Amino acid sequence: MLDPATHAVRGDLADVRLAEFVFAPHYAAPMACVAAQATELKAERTGGEVILRLAVGDRFDVLELAGDNAWGISPDSGRVGYVARSALDPMADGDAHKGTA
Repeated sequence: MLDPATHAVRGDLADVRLAEFVFAPHYAAPMACVAAQATELKAERTGGEVILRLAVGDRFDVLELAGDNAWGISPDSGRVGYVARSALDPMADGDAHKGTA
């Protein structure tokens, strides 16, 4: 079983990159974003513990936008959670592949 703290999978949604490992009712392709301002990655949509802090320029792969929040994964840390939607900017297409294997 995949750990939802380090694998972007919930009961209703999973990262499409995990499709061969887990069944989910819906899959989402990641939208590469960058932190436009320092922000906190939290375990829960509202409140919840702070998992880590994203610095300006840190990448965040968004899998769901809902209200004021974005749910996804920080590729650098491998941690999954929620960030403030307003703290993110989409990456330019050419920038999305920087630092990836």
